[in-house]
Amino acid sequence: MSDILDRLHLVLEERRRAEPQDSYVAALHHKGLNKILEKVGEEATETLLAAKDAEQGDEPARQALIAETADLWFHSLVMLSHLGLDHRMVLDELARRFGVSGHDEKAARQP
Repeated sequence: MSDILDRLHLVLEERRRAEPQDSYVAALHHKGLNKILEKVGEEATETLLAAKDAEQGDEPARQALIAETADLWFHSLVMLSHLGLDHRMVLDELARRFGVSGHDEKAARQP
């Protein structure tokens, strides 16, 4: 799994430097963080709606959820890239939490 994320990271970094008219990713970076966040929010909403459909849905509804989740992950990676952050930092954070109760982890983040 991390192999595809590593490959995607390289492509995103390359396209970040491309001309906005030549690359969707470059166009997002050119438009700035607010546009990228708008896309993340849009994809999150579409993922939520697809999940509701998939709960009682057929195979096409479940595949639609997979496609929307891929869009959400993709745009989240663009957001991280725009901010100079690496997906491996997210994977490291998930690894750090592995084996820790979700309740305990959440409580540890409370001020």
